[in-house]
Amino acid sequence: MQSFQRHRRLRQNGSIRRMMREHHVSSADFIYPLFVVEGEGIKKEIPSMPQVYHYSLDQLEAELDEVVALGIPSIILFGVPEEKDACGSEAYAEDGIVQKAIRLAKERFPDLYVMADTCLCQYTDHGHCGVVENGAIHNDHSLDVLVKTAVSQATAGADMIAPSNMMDGFVAAIRAGLDEAGFENVPILSYAVKYASSFYGPFRDAVDSTPQFGDRRTYQMDPANSREALREAASDVAEGADVLMVKPGLAYMDIIRQLHDRFDVPITAYNVSGEYSMVKAAAQQGWINERNVVLELLTGMKRAGAELILTYHAKDAARWLKEAKE
Repeated sequence: MQSFQRHRRLRQNGSIRRMMREHHVSSADFIYPLFVVEGEGIKKEIPSMPQVYHYSLDQLEAELDEVVALGIPSIILFGVPEEKDACGSEAYAEDGIVQKAIRLAKERFPDLYVMADTCLCQYTDHGHCGVVENGAIHNDHSLDVLVKTAVSQATAGADMIAPSNMMDGFVAAIRAGLDEAGFENVPILSYAVKYASSFYGPFRDAVDSTPQFGDRRTYQMDPANSREALREAASDVAEGADVLMVKPGLAYMDIIRQLHDRFDVPITAYNVSGEYSMVKAAAQQGWINERNVVLELLTGMKRAGAELILTYHAKDAARWLKEAKE
C-alpha cells in the first residue's frame, strides 16, 4: 500500500483539535471603539453600523459598565463635536467631548485602558485630517495642531495616544510634544499603515467626516502598495512608535504579516466599519452564521500576526468566547 501522511489523526475529535490549535482569540486582544457626542440622554444607533451607537456622556457610563463586565480591557474614543471649524480646534479643547469622555472613563474605571484617536477629520468643517491652506493639506502646520491635541488628551488621562492622521513626521512631533509636557510614559499607537480604503464609509457617516473637497489620497496609502507600508512603518518605529496599526485589517492581512515579521513591536489590526457592516448585513439576511464568521475573521487577523484587534465586534465576540468556556 502506498505510504502517505495521515493528517486527519490530529483532527479526530474536539479535544485533539483544541490541543493542536495554533492561534487563540481572547477578549484580552480587543480594543473597543466608542463614539461620544455632546448632549444628554443620547444613545442613537448609527444607521450604517447596526448595534453601534452615538453616546452622550450620561449614557456612556452604562456602556462602559458592559464593556468592563465582558472582560474587554481597552477602549478607543472618537468624538463628534457640536461645532466644527477650519483648524479643528475642538480636538484640543480642554472641555472637548473626547477629553470629557476620557476623564469620565478613568474616574469610573481606573484600570480600563483608555486610548484616544488623535486626528482632525471629526473636528474640521472640511473633513480632512489636517490643516488646509490654499486648497491643500499643510503637513507641518497640521503637526502643530496634532501635538496640541495629543497633549490635551494625555492631560485628560488617556493611557495611550493613537494618531491616525498619516501626516509625515506625526509620530516624532507627538512624541516630542508628549515628552516636553511630562508625558514621557504615555505610549503611542501609530496608525502607521492606513490605506485610502473604500471600507471607511460607515465610519465617516458616524463622525460626519466625509471630505468636502478632493479625497485623502495625498496622505493615505494606495491599496495596491505593500513596500510603501514597510517604509511608513519603519519611519514610525524610528520616530518612537510603541505599537503599529494596519488599517483596514481584513483586506490587508498580508501587510499585517509583513509588519509582524519585520518589526519588533506589537502589531494591531483595525477591523474597520465597512468590514463590520458587511458582516452584520449578511447576518441580518440570514446568509451567514454571524458568530462563526466573526470568530473566523478575528482568528485570521491573529494568525496573520496581530497581537491586538480594534473591532466593533468586540462585545459580541467577548460574549461568544465566554459562552464557549462555560
